[in-house]
Amino acid sequence: MRPVPPPVSALPAPTSADSRPTAVVYCEGNFARIDGKTANGLVRSSERYRIVAVIDSTIDGADAGLALGDVAAGIPVVDSLSAALAVAAPAPRDSLESLAAPVPTPTPDVFIFGLAPLSGLMSLADRAAVIEAIGAGLDIVSGLHEFLEDDAEISAHAQKAGVALHDIRRPRPTRDLRMFDGAIDGVDCLRIAILGTDGAIGKRTTATLLTAALKDAGVHAVMVGTGQTGLMQGAKYGVALDAIPAQFGVGELEGAVVAAWEAERPQVIVVEGQGALSHPAYLSSTVVLRASRPQAVILQHAPGRTVLSDYPDVAMPQAADELALIELFGRTRVIGLAINHEGMGHTEVAASAALYEFELGIPAADPLWDGAERLVDMVLQAYPALAPEATPVGS
Repeated sequence: MRPVPPPVSALPAPTSADSRPTAVVYCEGNFARIDGKTANGLVRSSERYRIVAVIDSTIDGADAGLALGDVAAGIPVVDSLSAALAVAAPAPRDSLESLAAPVPTPTPDVFIFGLAPLSGLMSLADRAAVIEAIGAGLDIVSGLHEFLEDDAEISAHAQKAGVALHDIRRPRPTRDLRMFDGAIDGVDCLRIAILGTDGAIGKRTTATLLTAALKDAGVHAVMVGTGQTGLMQGAKYGVALDAIPAQFGVGELEGAVVAAWEAERPQVIVVEGQGALSHPAYLSSTVVLRASRPQAVILQHAPGRTVLSDYPDVAMPQAADELALIELFGRTRVIGLAINHEGMGHTEVAASAALYEFELGIPAADPLWDGAERLVDMVLQAYPALAPEATPVGS
């Protein structure tokens, strides 16, 4: 098999250190909403960048974590790029001479386009915001379907300002794309796909939480990303699946899973899902199942959501129906249900979890409210040999 390059080689390597580049995330009018899922995800988790501010004038002054319904993140939501630049942390001052000097305010390194509209395209206002950020000297990271490097005006502004444009969704040249070749059969570890009943329902968040929680529990786990947000956050392996020509999608994702196995020999590979297998418009879940051939699936569901997020005339599927479809199509088994608490309170979530456990016969929990450890419990209940204490001494 040909070597598979990193999914976003031009971006900084993931790190948990404070040396991460700083970033402002643009999410005008949509932070903490469905079309703001890229910004939402970056605030919750980012190994590539240290997020210093989110731009959304409709909730100016909020803490980004609290706006998401989580704990305070210490990341302010501001109304403009100029306000975002003003809140960048000042450089440390550790001497009498530096204390007497004016305090410099460093410019953030990157402007991340944090909107994920159904069209994958910019509005005129979005375009103006990108050009303003280029003028301020910030590199641009975008997950849109329209590539900034191919835009004559934006590219000219970037060249004049000496900044870089990073189009996360741009696939490799067609000549370098790979077809499915069955190499996945040589991946000798547990593969868990995080699938869902709709798009923008929390699959990436659950995949990220599960991977980190497995590591904390002493299980060597690696995540393979399949969307632009996961790659921005720091997934070392993966592809922006919805931007790859259909002929090559299964092979490209297979290659990413194989690359994760060959590089790290993990006990578990967690594969981020996309869309839903039953979704009338999105086909990515079929690719995830064919490419990674997961032995197990955790299903993400939002009991409070009655219609599909981008298709308000289409009713949400029932969790039981999606589970049956996944197990039949993917020749796999669903080992747990992750609940998205959208539009629900704690009491409703607890009642829903109990009902699903009774109806489906699998554990159910909200990983954001109940803790990611519940996801680990789902995995270890299905695969008890993974538990560190179950490993024979000297093995």
